[in-house]
Amino acid sequence: MINFVDINKFTFRAQKYVLFLFVIVLSIGLVEALILSPEDYKQSDSVRIMYVHVPSAWTSLGIFFSIAILSLGNIIFKNKYYGLVAKSLAPSGLIFNIIALVTGSIWGKPTWGTWWAWDARITSMLILCIFYILYILTWRIFENRQNVNKITAILSILGLINLPIIKFSVDWWSTLHQPASISLAKSSIHSSMLLPLLIMTAAFVLFSVLIFLMKYNIELIKIKNKGLDRL
Repeated sequence: MINFVDINKFTFRAQKYVLFLFVIVLSIGLVEALILSPEDYKQSDSVRIMYVHVPSAWTSLGIFFSIAILSLGNIIFKNKYYGLVAKSLAPSGLIFNIIALVTGSIWGKPTWGTWWAWDARITSMLILCIFYILYILTWRIFENRQNVNKITAILSILGLINLPIIKFSVDWWSTLHQPASISLAKSSIHSSMLLPLLIMTAAFVLFSVLIFLMKYNIELIKIKNKGLDRL
């Protein structure tokens, strides 16, 4: 059994440290991205949208993957703690998913000449956004804990199938997006652009952790208000 009173104290303190780190890393990332990194020889300064768009997309994908694994663990191991963590992760994942779609649209106008195209990657990211919305709405609509755990687990597992489609869509189909520039083995992006990209990604991950901790604390307060100190 998990004592949520003790966890609430820990996560409340953790918010302050995560916020401090986020501000520092974001400040460094913005200086690197907006001032020190060079213009692209084709896209000029519009390439700087990449430092928001790409980290947002990566963070959104990573969070949904975590949600799916936690939801599956909730069903298999009957551990409600997994479901609570997954539920608390979803809002930040949705926020970054929307940021990725919006910044992608802004970037698309000067690059492709259009705000929106039913490109394979864009469409699959939109589908991921729909899964996020359905996942969050399910927690709000269904009151029965057993039912909501099953439904959210099914939604997250179905959404998990979409993740490799997002990743490999540029390789499987002819799309407006260029092939992946970064992989585990190598990167075709120059270090002057790769460094700010990685720093901004770290900043966005810290921000997602901060949102998670805030949401998680709210969930713990709800449990406490029900007169419970354990789930």
